[in-house]
Amino acid sequence: MQGVMDHIVLNAADVEGLVRFYTEVVELEPERVEEFRGGKVPFPSVRVNAGTVIDLAPRAMWESTQLQTRGRPNLNHFCLTLEKVEWDKLRERLAAGQITIEGPLPRWGARGHGTSFYFHDPEGNEIEARYYGE
Repeated sequence: MQGVMDHIVLNAADVEGLVRFYTEVVELEPERVEEFRGGKVPFPSVRVNAGTVIDLAPRAMWESTQLQTRGRPNLNHFCLTLEKVEWDKLRERLAAGQITIEGPLPRWGARGHGTSFYFHDPEGNEIEARYYGE
């Protein structure tokens, strides 16, 4: 079987802070943010590409006792694959924002060998940014 990543869900203590980080620093497109703010949908998202989003689940969705086994701590990390030019621009924005970067490092992934660096969003979620090729 093979599939395509549809979405990742991050448990957010500060949804608005993560929306700002992912839209302003990482430069992903916001999805359903105004609807979330207006109480029409339970969470906002940011779009990675046409087929993949990151959902930002507010505290009310994961804080109950029933969900504690699925909630915090968040996932280990997720990886965004970028073209080299966009990868370089992201590194520049992170450096300008004084966000610590680990790397670049050679890594293996879904498309073979690539080059990655790692950084954290404001809630400590680790993000790997990768490009493939020269």
